[in-house]
Amino acid sequence: MSSIPRSNVRKTLRLLPLPLCIAFSLSAQAADDIPEDWGLCPIEDAVPAFSPEIAPNEGLTITPSADRTGQATDIDGDTLDGTDGQVMNLSGNVLLRRGDQVLSTDRLSYDQDKETYTAEGSVRYQDRGMRLIAARAKRDQAKDTHELEDIKYQLTRRRGNGGAERIQMHGDVGSLLGSTYSTCPPDARRWELRAQRIDVNTEEGMGTARNATLRVGNIPVLYLPWFRFPIDDRRRTGLLYPAISQSGRNGFDWRQPIYLNLAPNYDATITPRLMTSRGLQLGGEFRYLTETGRGVFDAAFLPSDDLTDRERDDEIAAGIPAENRRKSDRGFFRFNGSQNFGPQWQARSNLAWISDTRYLDDASNNLNSGVASFVTSDIGLYGRGRHWEATFMADHWQLADYTLRDTDLPYDRLPRAHIRWEQRFGRAFTAGIDAEAVRFGHTELAGGNRVDLRPYVSLPLEGSSWFLKPTLAWRYTGYALEDDPTLPGRDDRPSRSLPVATLDAGLYFDRHMRWGDSDYLNTLEPRIFYFNAPYREQSGIPLFDTRPLTFAWGQLFRDNRYSGADRQADGNQLTLAVSSRFIREADGHEKLAASFGQIRYFENSRVTVPGENPIEKGKSAWIVDTNYAPNDRWTIGAAYQWDPKAGRRDLASVRARYLLGDQGIVNLGYRYRRDLLEQADLSFLYPIDPNWSVVGRYYYSLRDSQLLEGIAGVQWESCCLAVRLVGRRYLRNRGGELNNAIQLEIELKGLG
Repeated sequence: MSSIPRSNVRKTLRLLPLPLCIAFSLSAQAADDIPEDWGLCPIEDAVPAFSPEIAPNEGLTITPSADRTGQATDIDGDTLDGTDGQVMNLSGNVLLRRGDQVLSTDRLSYDQDKETYTAEGSVRYQDRGMRLIAARAKRDQAKDTHELEDIKYQLTRRRGNGGAERIQMHGDVGSLLGSTYSTCPPDARRWELRAQRIDVNTEEGMGTARNATLRVGNIPVLYLPWFRFPIDDRRRTGLLYPAISQSGRNGFDWRQPIYLNLAPNYDATITPRLMTSRGLQLGGEFRYLTETGRGVFDAAFLPSDDLTDRERDDEIAAGIPAENRRKSDRGFFRFNGSQNFGPQWQARSNLAWISDTRYLDDASNNLNSGVASFVTSDIGLYGRGRHWEATFMADHWQLADYTLRDTDLPYDRLPRAHIRWEQRFGRAFTAGIDAEAVRFGHTELAGGNRVDLRPYVSLPLEGSSWFLKPTLAWRYTGYALEDDPTLPGRDDRPSRSLPVATLDAGLYFDRHMRWGDSDYLNTLEPRIFYFNAPYREQSGIPLFDTRPLTFAWGQLFRDNRYSGADRQADGNQLTLAVSSRFIREADGHEKLAASFGQIRYFENSRVTVPGENPIEKGKSAWIVDTNYAPNDRWTIGAAYQWDPKAGRRDLASVRARYLLGDQGIVNLGYRYRRDLLEQADLSFLYPIDPNWSVVGRYYYSLRDSQLLEGIAGVQWESCCLAVRLVGRRYLRNRGGELNNAIQLEIELKGLG
């Protein structure tokens, strides 16, 4: 026997592989794609850290647990009693260190013959991922077993803490008995996950919990007698978190996703959904990823929807035609994918189908937005080179609003080919062509073929403070139309051909000036745009994809006031415009920007679409657009259009935004367009204090005296728990039907 003062003995002892049993098992429940906000959490430790001179070196690379097995452990202690090769007892500030692992205890007894050790009294463990304290720890290296008693732990690489009555490990298999987990501070347990037993298999990467209970406060809200969960990042087949809700339309609603790990580059999720007021729905998603492409298939099917029978009489009473009513068997399909073919070509598709016009309305359960009026599908091949772009595609539209009819659907393009080429010649000239060929089809209306060609040549000139770009184009558009019984005697092969000339020029002036306490760059940017195209009769050409563009700032500098190729505007007009900006030189922040301009029509513009009046000789409305930032919190913008000929305003809008602290915001808007709309919009997120905040929106049509959307909500948030209650009343469709929705969300931070 011997007794020596503090020793430094190098032994091949294995420290406890505790992160595999605790940090992986319970903290695996904390995985979340969205970063959590822990700003309200007090700065305190559930388990105190070692002092800096003892704690693991922060500069060390975290050693994988599998590589720790062969590493030696340094042992320090005040006294060492025993015989080498037999039983050795260390006492007084015993410290074991291996890589990033540190274990301290009051007493350590090591039987070298049996390869066992026992640590008792203030057992503490720490590595880069966690800390823990225990009353007692045992280790049998020959049998590869561990046992700890009365444990408290804290995760440091992710938030979480808890405890266990006992931990047992045998090789890669371990068990936590009487374990708990939470992201809340120990003295403010808003929620806690408790399990009678958790078995962990680190080789398989799976854990099994038995008799698990989730408690909010002291109230048990969820009990699971048995469930399995992953303890590492490996993908594997299993259950995902369910989605549970309650509504008057669906009844009790339970969705249980089942994940299928089929291969490294593709997987699937099957989602049975029980709606007690509607029936059982089966949904699924399939994803794939290759070196050159990716795609997602998504579908759902609900046979014999009880909602269809329950509300059929209401649909008939409302006068909804049979083709727009709900069907008994309902579902949807969607595919979104892309595939690369070399560096210049890519195929893309977005395919969708719904069983009936009311499917999206009945399937929507979020508070974000209203339901779309149409469902569109498109598929195409897209290419791009240095001087060219090419598109070969097709699209199809499906009605998704029961208040509309099939005649309201846009035309399908089956198919469409578009090529754009532009190249510089010499030092001055640029030549190019826009070419498009389309086949238009429709279920209710006559379609046809269209070819649109627009070759052009331009002379772009520019300097440091000016630019000048004259362009001359020739536009030809020809058609081969289907017979339309409603238009007997129509020319089935109309065409249009005309020259289009434009001149775009501008100057740029700037000066340095001081505004308040800051230096600014003040610019003055005058610009002119001249457009000339002769009149061509186009009333016999159908409108496949062409609509008048909204008159706004960008319209001042276009050579056509229509979208699509079915109309080419005639004109002899000049745009005069000027812009000015104040840019803070310290950071490039734009404090003030103001633009105004007007078109002067030298001749009448006679090309129109049905319901549109021709443009008379004279001046257009003045367009004014401004943005002003009084400080870094306020932003104010306004747009205004004044028609001097009629002495009236055509458009007015005001928008303002104010930032409240780091998280709050207030938005105020007013929009007016003559004969179309007049709306007011107020929305805000106001943090009352660090825990409470309110959110709201009031969106109202002054022209129709109708609420478009109203939202009121409140949120309470603590360190580890958030509760949100939101009510919404919104315009559901074009028929003016209002809908009410209430959403209650409880977030257990770090759990789900």
